[in-house]
Amino acid sequence: MSASAQGLGEFIDASPSPFHVCATVAERLVAAGFRELTEDGAWPRQGRFFAVRAGSLIAWQTGEPGRPFRIVGAHTDSPNLRVKQHPDRFVAGWRVVALQPYGGAWLNSWLDRDLGISGRLSVRDGNRVVHPLVRIDEPILRVPQLAIHLAEDRKAVALDPQRHVNAVWGAGNGQRSFLGYVAERAGVDVDDVLGADLMTHDLTPSRLIGAGAELLSAPRLDNQASCYAGLEAFLAAEPGDHTPVLVLFDHEEVGSQSGHGAQSELLPTVLERITLSQGGGREEFLRRLPGSMVASSDMAHATHPNYPERHEPGHLIEVNAGPVLKVQPNLRYATDGRTAAAFALACAQAGVPLQRYEHRADLPCGSTIGPMTSARTGIPTVDVGAPQLAMHSARELMGADDVAAYAAALQAFLAPA
Repeated sequence: MSASAQGLGEFIDASPSPFHVCATVAERLVAAGFRELTEDGAWPRQGRFFAVRAGSLIAWQTGEPGRPFRIVGAHTDSPNLRVKQHPDRFVAGWRVVALQPYGGAWLNSWLDRDLGISGRLSVRDGNRVVHPLVRIDEPILRVPQLAIHLAEDRKAVALDPQRHVNAVWGAGNGQRSFLGYVAERAGVDVDDVLGADLMTHDLTPSRLIGAGAELLSAPRLDNQASCYAGLEAFLAAEPGDHTPVLVLFDHEEVGSQSGHGAQSELLPTVLERITLSQGGGREEFLRRLPGSMVASSDMAHATHPNYPERHEPGHLIEVNAGPVLKVQPNLRYATDGRTAAAFALACAQAGVPLQRYEHRADLPCGSTIGPMTSARTGIPTVDVGAPQLAMHSARELMGADDVAAYAAALQAFLAPA
C-alpha cells in the first residue's frame, strides 16, 4: 500500500469540490484497471467497476457470487462557502459576490483568505446538456474581516451568514457578471449556461508542518482524508471471502438527504445490481446482507491542547496514535459491540493501534453516514476515523503518520484474514 501524508495532500489539492473528488478517484481507478459503468446500462458479471452519480462514486470488485459485502463508506463534501444563484452585488464601491455557508462551516476561518472557485456548470450543447467541471486556482475572491477598530466588541465579532460572508472580487461598478467570468474561464458561452454548482476553496496548498514534519495542514481533511484512505485500502484489497466495495457519498454535511447522499437508494441499488449481474435474485441479495459490514469512515476529534475541558475527562485521543473507533449510545454513530470487535480485529491484523472515542454527554454530538447507511441497508455498521483538530475550519490539522495507519486498518477491514 502506498498511502502517505504527501499522497493525501496531493489528493486534496487536486480535489477542491465533491465533483473533483469523484474525478480524482475515477482517474486512479481507471489507472488500476477499473471500468466505469453507467447506471442505465447492462452490468457485466465479473470484473472491477465503478459508477459516478454527480458528486458521489461507488466502486466494487466482484469475487465469488453470493459472498457478503465489506464496504468502506465516506463522504466527498466539506463545509465551505457556495455561490448564490444571483451573486452579483455592488456595495459601497466594491464589486461583491454573494456567498452562503454550506454545512457547518466555521465561518471565522474563511475570513481573509485567498479563495478560488470550483464546481461544475450545466451547459447547453446542441440538443443536450453537458456538465463540465470548473476549477479556478487563482485568488479571485476574499471575504474581508472587519477592522478591530470598528467592532463593537473587540474580543469577538458575530458573523451573520447573510451579510458577513460575501466576498469582494473587484473595485468600481464593473459591468462584467461573475457567472460570465466563470463561463469565460471554462471556455463556454454564458448564454449557454443553464445551471451552476459553484463553491469556494482555500488556495493555500496542503503542507507537512512541525519541526519534524509530523503534522499535515490541509483544507477538507474532513472528509477527503477518509476518501483517500478508503481508496488506497480498496485498491490494495483483494476479493476473498468478501466482496470489497468503496462508496463515497455527497451531501453528508447537510444531512445526506439527496438523490446521491447516504439516505438515497444509491448503495442498496448498486449492491442488488451486483447480485443480479452475477445471476442471483432478490432472495440471494437479501441473504448477502446479514453477513456484510460497513465501515463508516469520517474524521474524529483529537483532544485539543487549548481546550482539553471540552473532551471526555481522562479520554485522550492523540494524533499519530492510530485510527479511532467512535461510539455514541444515542446512535449518532452506528457502532455496536459486534462491529466494534470487527474493526478492532482489523487494526490488530494491520498492526496498528486503536483508539476509542466517546463524546461528552453534555455536548451535542455530530453524526456521520453510518446510522443512515445502516438503516437504509440493514447492514451492521461501525463508525471509525482518524483524529484531527480544527474540524469544519477552512484549514484543518492531522497527524502525518495517521494516514497510512488509517488506510491499513481499512484494508484489513475490507479483506479480513
